[in-house]
Amino acid sequence: MRFKNSIYFSLFTALVGISSCQNKPAESEELITSEKPNIVLIFADDMGYGDLGVYGATQWKTPNLDQLAADGVRFNQFYVPHAVCSASRAALMTGTYANRLEIFGALDHTAKHGLNPEETTIAEMLKVSGYATGMVGKWHLGHQAPFLPTEQGFDSYYGLPYSNDMWPHHPEVKDYYPPLPLYQNTAVIDTLDDQSMLTTNYTEKALEFIDQSKDQPFFLYLAHSMTHVPLFVSDKFKGKSEQGLYGDVMMEVDWSVGQVRKKLEELNLADNTIIIFTSDNGPWLSYGGHAGLTAGLREGKGTSWDGGIREPGIFVWPNHFPAGKVENQAAMTIDILPTLAEITGSKLPDLPIDGRSILPMLEGQEMEPKPYYAYYNRNELQAVIYGKWKMVMPHSYRSIPEGTVMRNDGIPVKYHMLNLEKAALFDLSTDPYETTDVAANNLEVVAKMNQFAEQARADMGDALTESEGINLRKHGMIEE
Repeated sequence: MRFKNSIYFSLFTALVGISSCQNKPAESEELITSEKPNIVLIFADDMGYGDLGVYGATQWKTPNLDQLAADGVRFNQFYVPHAVCSASRAALMTGTYANRLEIFGALDHTAKHGLNPEETTIAEMLKVSGYATGMVGKWHLGHQAPFLPTEQGFDSYYGLPYSNDMWPHHPEVKDYYPPLPLYQNTAVIDTLDDQSMLTTNYTEKALEFIDQSKDQPFFLYLAHSMTHVPLFVSDKFKGKSEQGLYGDVMMEVDWSVGQVRKKLEELNLADNTIIIFTSDNGPWLSYGGHAGLTAGLREGKGTSWDGGIREPGIFVWPNHFPAGKVENQAAMTIDILPTLAEITGSKLPDLPIDGRSILPMLEGQEMEPKPYYAYYNRNELQAVIYGKWKMVMPHSYRSIPEGTVMRNDGIPVKYHMLNLEKAALFDLSTDPYETTDVAANNLEVVAKMNQFAEQARADMGDALTESEGINLRKHGMIEE
């Protein structure tokens, strides 16, 4: 296979003022090895906003995650820009909207493309600053050799290249997926028919990386496959929750977080380690009892309503971030890369990014709000978020028909499509469930939100309005 360099980049205008740009770090630059915090980024899969006890869950217990929230900053309004796996992960890793990078949807085993290696990931940024970098878990940014984690800044990798339901036992798609591969670095070391030990194995590999990297600053990206269907749990948590299998799985993910924190304490690293916990998108509601909770937020995964894009967001750094703070300002996963850049003194990517550092916010300060965008499908601008305001654009979205009898056996019910005929404005501070359109009484806000939308369309395009966008880049592509 030959890697085809397919990236292009037009001059980035000052049209929206949402990008950050500095020189991409070069491998030859002198490494900075002064006292820097370790970083542990834990990314769940399909976990709902209401799946943690501190966010409202009552049918299962999450004591470790609740304690994590008590020890740091817990966001009430923390977003992903895309309510689907690969796109959400591309945005997290690069601080850039995935539609700008031509990463859409959820890549499967047939994909010939992935995250372009010319993009700078969090791992690449930190590696040049002297960090050991390790990834454990679900990657989903291209399973072809040029796109694997070890080609994107990670020293080591253990996990699945894409979603755990992309296997021969999929309940709806028979004889399509090959055996599910488990990778160690660039080699397939096993194929999985049973995933019951997956969370445990991920946790053990994460602890091994911490042990091996304890003498230098390290970045651990722990991307759990759970709570994505199919749900699996080890014997130690089977039957432990009141809810059933989903609750058991949640409790095991919570246990994993506790094991990571325990290891950091044992090695006297806890006080100098930043821990970030969030998820890639909301719950896959069609799976009924095998799906998580939105805490009443509207819709779920695969939509740009808040049930699909608002996630738990917890940031802990002892003696730096205030403990027990509940943050009501809006932020997004694209902000994680530039925030870590500011904390570690790392250089931002050469190619423009869309996030901003929210370090002042994490330290307890107010920041000027900025517009955030929710894109879905193939480059559809579906929503604009600005502080407490959210405007949802006319579009079609999936929903579960009223009166549907939900299942609890891992088999999904069918969605149907609904149409939002005109743009709707919501005040999330008083209506987090997006029930009441207040556009008619807030015409100035509507005008501002429409202005933001037009800026985004000119910048990144919008399939809903057939806008092209002038600052798009290309994904990486292979040729056989």
